[in-house]
Amino acid sequence: MGDKTGIQWTQSDDGTPGATWNPTTGCDRVSPGCDHCYALTQARRLRAMGQAKYQTDGDPRTSGPGFGLAVHPDALMQPLRWKRPRRIFVNSMSDLFHDKVRRDFILQVFAVMAVTPHHTYQVLTKRHARMRSLLSGPEFADDVWALVWQLDGGIAWRRRRWPLPNVWLGVSVEDQKWADIRIPALLDTPAAVRFLSCEPLLGPVDLREWLTEERDVTDPHLDAPLDAVVDGMVRRHDYWIRQSFIRWVICGGESGPGARPMVPDWARSLRDQCSDAGVPFFFKQWGQWAPTGCIGDGVQRAHQLWVGPPRGDLCEYEEIRRVGKHAAGRELDGRTWDEFPRAAEAVSR
Repeated sequence: MGDKTGIQWTQSDDGTPGATWNPTTGCDRVSPGCDHCYALTQARRLRAMGQAKYQTDGDPRTSGPGFGLAVHPDALMQPLRWKRPRRIFVNSMSDLFHDKVRRDFILQVFAVMAVTPHHTYQVLTKRHARMRSLLSGPEFADDVWALVWQLDGGIAWRRRRWPLPNVWLGVSVEDQKWADIRIPALLDTPAAVRFLSCEPLLGPVDLREWLTEERDVTDPHLDAPLDAVVDGMVRRHDYWIRQSFIRWVICGGESGPGARPMVPDWARSLRDQCSDAGVPFFFKQWGQWAPTGCIGDGVQRAHQLWVGPPRGDLCEYEEIRRVGKHAAGRELDGRTWDEFPRAAEAVSR
């Protein structure tokens, strides 16, 4: 839990660092994107240092020392003490929708977010199904507002809205398989802003189906009345707008020991898909491996990879090298990509 964090995609529009808030810690691997989890490594170190929040060991098959799921009620009220508005990454060291986090505790987390509307909360999960099942029913929202009434005497309760306008929900997407599984669940979940974290990016991902807002004006339902809802689309004049779509995409390569390389064209493709759809794109980092700008014959050498697809008739490949996270940097094709969504543009269900 920290008042300031170096995670770039939590920063404010003016560049002010954001914060992390960990009312729970610990997790378990659920997909290939978890294999080199930074939080697991960090938890092991914090446990050795005697940090109280990291003394619960997890299943060695899916977790590790200091990374067993633990709930911290004493951390719940931390955002109320932060008076300056900021973006807050919720559970940078855990997953709020882990099966071992009780529903009543998740309700308390959402109640705290409701009574601190000056903050913007970024909630990222790999437990897409539990997130959808909890947040989609009216009972969850009613129970949140009941807690809000107890917390602030009705001040926030009187301006109640659902979904909470200051809470962004996201899922991790490391490859096409998990995009196809997690994104539909995210789109079925009420949220002010829906986003994706394609980090570590382990394969090419086609997001176009979930980024496009408009349908062809020749849609057979064109004679429907304004504001009519058909198949998840809402009628607006002579076009249809998707009610649920992705508003932000974060992309990054893997860092740390054993980091898997990210092919540059995978990142470029995501950037171009977002640009075509008018969706903000944030390139976080290359990770351990970075492109050198060289094109070659594809013969592999130590600390070097040639990645495709082949370029031109000569079957030339792009070179990437393992140079380390800091040397690799975070420029994509000569510039940084630090785009954020604007909450006013959000379309909520």
